[in-house]
Amino acid sequence: MNPLLDFLLVLATLIYSYLEAFVKLFVPAKRKSVAGELVLITGAGHGVGRATAFEFAKRQSRLVLWDINKVKKEIGDVSILVNNAGVITTADLLSTQDHQIERMFEVNILAHMWTTRAFLPTMMNNNHGHIVTVASAAGHFVTSFMVAYCSSKFAAVGFHKALTEELSTLGKDGIKTSCLCPVFINTGFVKNPSTRLGKILEVDEVVEALMEGILTNQKMIFVPSFQRVGLLLERLFPERTLAVLNKLTNVKFDAVIGQRSTQ
Repeated sequence: MNPLLDFLLVLATLIYSYLEAFVKLFVPAKRKSVAGELVLITGAGHGVGRATAFEFAKRQSRLVLWDINKVKKEIGDVSILVNNAGVITTADLLSTQDHQIERMFEVNILAHMWTTRAFLPTMMNNNHGHIVTVASAAGHFVTSFMVAYCSSKFAAVGFHKALTEELSTLGKDGIKTSCLCPVFINTGFVKNPSTRLGKILEVDEVVEALMEGILTNQKMIFVPSFQRVGLLLERLFPERTLAVLNKLTNVKFDAVIGQRSTQ
């Protein structure tokens, strides 16, 4: 195509997108029905996974709940996959044991790939489905003493973005994708978290945002939503300014520091 026409196409798309976003501020988003859909949720025995299962049950979905002690071979055609299972170790990099690093990557990203590969073929044949990646704010913003965890969550966010792009390229517009990125949640996995950015989230408010995002086909679900501003500032502000802002947020939690791995 002509470079001028390319530029005009991008400009027109940009203007249309902003107008569409402006209109959506005043028009309620249309919510899809998930009644009768077969929903598979990993890590469903605790926290966000358990609460999400209850929300889908309220909406008359059929549920398959996977946790470390639950496995079922014959479950039919899964149409909504919620990759929720996750593990975390809070320690400096040298104190984090080899097996802890391996487990964080196995559960936080590799498991997402294996489950998606298992159920995506049927979704593609039907051009229908929804794949949910439960990631974290740590998939966008780094925190000291969470090097391995942040790395695995950055991978989860990248998996969501790359899968979304690939499905679009393949013309599978009937398969939706969503990625949940909350800050600290009061689930007990991180001990004594605190931050000047706001209160620690409760499970119910995170799941409420997640369900709203699924039902309205939101691609990226930030909880709280002001994280979007943080992403913008990260791209605009100089490194020295960002370093000061990071210190001002004063993120704290219990972590193992200064104990070298013996494995």
